[in-house]
Amino acid sequence: MKCKPPSSNTAPSDSEEPKTSKEEVVIAPSFNGRSWRYLGRFHDPPQAPSNPFPTTAFRGWISLRKPTSDNLPALPLTTSPTVALMRPSLSGVAASKPFTCLPCLLRTSTRNSFQRPVLTYTERTTPRLSTAQFSHSARQLHAQEAPDQTAAFNTAASLRPTTAPKPLLDIKHIRLNPDLYSQNCIDRNYKSLAEYPHKINALFAEWQAQQKAGRALRERGNILRRRLAGSGGTSRDDPREIIDEFGDMSREEILEEARKVKAGLAGIEETEGKLQAEMERLALAIPNLTSDETPRGTEPEVMSYINNHPEPEPALSDRVWRSHVHVGAELGLLDFAGAASSSGWGWYYLLDEAADLEQALISYALATATRAGWRQVSPPSVVYGHIAAACGFQPRDANGETQIYAIAQSREDAARGKPELVLAGTAEIPLAGMKADTVLDEADLPLKRVAVSRCYRAEAGARGSETKGLYRVHEFTKVEMFSWTLPDQVETEEIFDEMIDLQTEILGGLGLHCRVLEMPTADLGASATRKCDIEAFFPSRRERNDGWGEVTSASICTDYQTRRLATRLKTKEGKLVYPWTVNGTALAVPRVLAAILENGWNESEKSVLIPEVLRPWMDGREKIGPRHRMN
Repeated sequence: MKCKPPSSNTAPSDSEEPKTSKEEVVIAPSFNGRSWRYLGRFHDPPQAPSNPFPTTAFRGWISLRKPTSDNLPALPLTTSPTVALMRPSLSGVAASKPFTCLPCLLRTSTRNSFQRPVLTYTERTTPRLSTAQFSHSARQLHAQEAPDQTAAFNTAASLRPTTAPKPLLDIKHIRLNPDLYSQNCIDRNYKSLAEYPHKINALFAEWQAQQKAGRALRERGNILRRRLAGSGGTSRDDPREIIDEFGDMSREEILEEARKVKAGLAGIEETEGKLQAEMERLALAIPNLTSDETPRGTEPEVMSYINNHPEPEPALSDRVWRSHVHVGAELGLLDFAGAASSSGWGWYYLLDEAADLEQALISYALATATRAGWRQVSPPSVVYGHIAAACGFQPRDANGETQIYAIAQSREDAARGKPELVLAGTAEIPLAGMKADTVLDEADLPLKRVAVSRCYRAEAGARGSETKGLYRVHEFTKVEMFSWTLPDQVETEEIFDEMIDLQTEILGGLGLHCRVLEMPTADLGASATRKCDIEAFFPSRRERNDGWGEVTSASICTDYQTRRLATRLKTKEGKLVYPWTVNGTALAVPRVLAAILENGWNESEKSVLIPEVLRPWMDGREKIGPRHRMN
């Protein structure tokens, strides 16, 4: 069978079979683009529908004359279509040709009209589709130009589906304090957004001008309506110049003027809507205001230490033989080479006792949190992209690097406006989304939740010797705490301090030497108004930051997330306000595991000491020693 796709600019040639054939088989592409839907054989070809498929997936119909191929089952001739499903055989397609989806084969000038490309039979019984003009690779199909830095913050509002929670931002506060918000953007390393507060004020001035013009047109329309109703056409509040203008108009002239007024009002309302949407888009991108407790600049403030320093004067060889990569190789606990083959850089296998340690760390952190009254949740790992954006997690960071794994959408889902799905980078996102578009009761606060989840981080551009091993990976297990509180600073800080106390208890029980830091403005994300990190000591990282590496963090987000997720709180007085949110890491497995391997390593014994608090979940074992393996 020879394929002759029609030209978008020329009519079918005289040699082609007329399209008025009385016997015709009609095939249309299915939604997945990789199979065909056999619509049946007709005495008279049916008229193309008004487009039953999304425009990006449906490019036309294929008409097959005199079907003899085994791929087309013979159906009895009837006056109504017989419907069946079929998948075309690929045996007749040259193996050297790249795969070409059916929508691309059908991409012609039928974007605006349903022309039907004719496929005529030759002696072959298996159709061979010509792909010279339409073939493409999967890489070309999904390739997209990366957005610039500012565009990363501009897409959240434009891509938010109609079913998403409607954000209710305090734009008035931004308008009244543009310099405060602008300086806050600069302090927090969002310099490209520093002009947004002033742009909002300029847009608001335009909106006010449109409002004034709309009021004038409405006054004009009211006078016209009264004159058409025969009520005298005047009111003592009507402007005299408008009354005089309409005094000598006929009914037909008044009707024509009313049409102009209506069209003018429609244009003004459309402009007002665009201005409001633009103000909201800019406001959504602006980061949260910063707490007075947060140090300005780039240097954190050390608040306290956990446990004594294990080795104030370590040997120079620490970076090599105390590395968790070296320890894991010695004991056969870590497999990075196998993960590189199966998944690439940034993934890993935990083997034997390392896998046991992961489960022990999770159980230990959960037991500590639940004893303190935190209720356990098992959240989803896949969330809508607009939920992640509402929590302050953008697809790209301030440097334009990819941070979130997005699940690829088919053309059909994108055309239908189906919301994009992403892999959650932390349980904070699904936990916050759990109360999206809901009203909480004051009597139930504070709500305290703890969750275990797999976390997915793209971490683009983060490769380097200092991130070797488990320190920076794409997928890991984390125990996360999340709380909704009253919009009160004192009560919120009580929950915040409780989180830090739990983090201190967990890390202190593991015997790790740590320090608690008040993080500076340059290190805050978009949602946090205040953030505290806890860093553990890693012997292998002495050449970088004196061996310190972050293992937990805790943040106060005030109403940043709840306003964007439409999570409201009903007070005892019946007033609706926005609760505040607090989140904190109870334990991130890979880094804590790495710290245990490095700090518990005994070079002479070739063993690692298991922290006492983990032994109940490690069958009482005290050490992880070498073992002789056949494989």
